[in-house]
This record gives sequence, C-alpha cells and structure tokens, in this order.
Amino acid sequence: MARVYLDHNATTPLRHEARVAMGAAMDIHGNPSSVHTEGRAAKAAIERTRAQVSDALGASGADVIFTSGATEAAALALAGRDLRGAAIEHDAVRAWVEESLPVTSDGAVSLADPAGSTLQLANSETGVVQALPEGLAASDITQGFGKLPFAYGWSGVGMVFLSAHKIGGPNGVGALIVPKGSDLAAQIKGGGQELGRRSGTENVIGIAGFGAAAAAAQADLAAGRWDEVAALRDEFEAVLLDSAAGITIVGQGAKRLANTSMIVAPGWKGETQVMAMDLAGFAVSAGSACSSGKVKASRVLTAMGFDDEAAASALRVSLGIQTRRDDLLAFAKAWAETYRKKRSRAA
Repeated sequence: MARVYLDHNATTPLRHEARVAMGAAMDIHGNPSSVHTEGRAAKAAIERTRAQVSDALGASGADVIFTSGATEAAALALAGRDLRGAAIEHDAVRAWVEESLPVTSDGAVSLADPAGSTLQLANSETGVVQALPEGLAASDITQGFGKLPFAYGWSGVGMVFLSAHKIGGPNGVGALIVPKGSDLAAQIKGGGQELGRRSGTENVIGIAGFGAAAAAAQADLAAGRWDEVAALRDEFEAVLLDSAAGITIVGQGAKRLANTSMIVAPGWKGETQVMAMDLAGFAVSAGSACSSGKVKASRVLTAMGFDDEAAASALRVSLGIQTRRDDLLAFAKAWAETYRKKRSRAA
C-alpha cells in the first residue's frame, strides 16, 4: 500500500508551480546586492516575486520583508513590543508576548485591546478560525492564508507573517508584511538587505518558489477547491463519530479550516496513535510539528479547558487539496479498527 500523507498543517508538499519557479531561479547566478548585470538580474527576480507575494496577500502599498520563515518574521515583528497573546498561539509568537488573553471552550480568543494584542488567523492544531478585530497589532496568518479569504489591505491588522511551506512553497522562506516605512528593530544585522530590516544574502531560489506558491494558493481558493476539501473533511468526521464511540472532534461547532480535524480519543496517547498509524502507512500528527520531534500533551487543548488525559490523547489529521477520498476513508477505517481493539483490550 502506498503511504498516505495527512499532515499538511505541518508541511504541504511542494507545488508544481513552485518547483518550476525555483528551477528557473537556479539559473540566476548573481548576488542580489551586486551592481553588475548578474547581480541586477537576481535583484530583479526578488522584486518581481515581492510584487507577486504582495498581490496574493492584497498588500499593495505595504512592505513585504522576506525572512527564513514565520518564526523569524514573528521575532522581527514582535521583539521589543509590549503585546498580549493567548496560550493557543504558536510558540514563535508566545516567545515574545504576555500570555494573558482568555480562550473559550470552542477555541475563540477574547481581547479588549486590539492595538495591544496579537491573534492568529487560524490554529494549526484545531483549525479554529479567529475573527481578527480592526486595529489588531499583529497576526500569524501562516495556517489560514490560502485556505481563507484574506487581504492585508482590508484586514485592519498592523503586521502579518507567514511561511511558504504551508502553501506548497519551499521550507526556509517566509515573509513579514508591515505598513510601508514601518520602524522595525532588525534582529539580524549586517549588510542591510530588505531595507535594513533583515540582513543576509536573500534566498533567491526559495523566494521564487514562495511567490509562485502564493499565487497558486490564491487561485485554488478562488476556484473553490477548499470547499471540496471541507465536504470531504465533514464526511470523514461523520464516519469516525459513527464508528468510534467516546471520541470528540475538537471545535466541531466553531468555524474551522476546511482541512483540519483534531480527534480526542481518551486513554489513547497521541504519540501512540501517531506511531500506530505510521506503521499502517498514514502520516498524521499529534499537534504542532514545531517541537523538535517531541510529542506531548496539547497546550492548545489545555487552554480550551480539556483535562490532562484528553490533552494528551489528541490526533490531528490535516488534508490537502490533493487528498483523495478513498485514502482518507481508508485512514478512518484503520484508525477506528485500532481504536476499537484498544478499547476492547482495556475493558
């Protein structure tokens, strides 16, 4: 049996469009900071891609700053600012904010001071989508961009950041979008690239792949591809709920990403579920992939009010546009059978 990949919230496979763009960029040999013809060609390629990313994000008139990913972009955006956040934020955000915003049992975050707060667009574990208030200081849009309608220009958010590899681009490249001319304290100093905000020779190949992936992701969204994924996800969850007693689909009553299901099966540790399904040929996860390979109780679920056992017994299934119905239902069958066997042994 061929392996089935159901961990798109960790990393989405490289899109064809990104692969083609990166191949073309490999033929550009100059350093973008050099003034000769080859250097100017590399610089021009970056600026074309900057415009491409800006268009995809609806960020006309804003500054698009390329980074090594959303983690670095978050540091550039949030370092030195007195902002508040919630426990459900990615660790890259939690490292820089006061963790004080309350979270409801449905995963919604309440905030009274948008200008003093940061709030993610969508959660990587549960898929729960937040309503971003006007005047919000910053938002991590990494999981939501390309799956949800979003334009920086009408969002009313001061700064947003994302990574390419969540939308079918390459690993190791991302961006921070800020109002033009914003004063940012550079975290990486040196040659003064990216208008002095982020020094270091630009990753021309990765940036080219990012731009192509961003444009393709927006085209897929406009074509309604994620509506098809949502219908498949709902069918999958209905099968699970019908075949596995005692489980919970986290955030089922809330607005969620079309591709995300987080399943709580009390008494069956998430890491054990991941290993069992891996042996059966399915790639899934127990939550965020950004913990150096560690599997532990979900702090997102803890923040939502789940007890320790439930928070340690969660499995995330995240689909892609290319996920096939037969593969997903095969996973549902394999997972439910394994779960029933575990429950019968425990009885």
